[in-house]
Amino acid sequence: MFVLVNLKTYPCDPIEVAQAAADVADDSGVRVGVAPQDADLEAVAETGVETWAQHVDPIDYGSNTGHTLAETVAEAGADGTLINHSENRLKLADIDGSVQAAERAGLETIVCANNPEQIGAVTALGPDAVAVEPPELIGGDVSVATADPDIVTDAVEAAANVDEDVDVFCGAGISSGDDVDAAGDLGASGVLLASGVAKADDPRAVLEDLVDPLV
Repeated sequence: MFVLVNLKTYPCDPIEVAQAAADVADDSGVRVGVAPQDADLEAVAETGVETWAQHVDPIDYGSNTGHTLAETVAEAGADGTLINHSENRLKLADIDGSVQAAERAGLETIVCANNPEQIGAVTALGPDAVAVEPPELIGGDVSVATADPDIVTDAVEAAANVDEDVDVFCGAGISSGDDVDAAGDLGASGVLLASGVAKADDPRAVLEDLVDPLV
């Protein structure tokens, strides 16, 4: 299982979270990553944690003011990038372009989608992984694995029908080790979460609870 913490633009200390994640990953042997804002990528990567960008655009070097170039986040230390998060939706053609840009820069890719039907569509674009995240559950207190387990199992099936080599993650409402365990039981090979860690008083304690069932 892969546990990826998206810090979004929450007012947390990204270095504190990153160091906690790095320590928990080292102690547990569980793969844990952190996706900070672009300005914090280099500092987060220096903690040794697996570092992810929150987004890259379907662009190459050139006249692209205000956009995020895949090579720039890779040079800052990112190992991978999210694409098409529910809070930053792209058209299918732009998702394809972003996946290609990330691959060009040597970044691993996770493409997010709202439902199993969309999971099947984005799996066809050849990312390393896809993540099903129902928007209505994002930031809530109930995980998708509990609120709507069929979405997870259907997403796993939809991706497998297109490409069995693409991993399937789930997100929305993930906040505890029980949620991670339930996601794995439903066939997911990773989880995405944000507020459960980014807004916690003790990020390390939350991370230790998240990975506990996996140790």
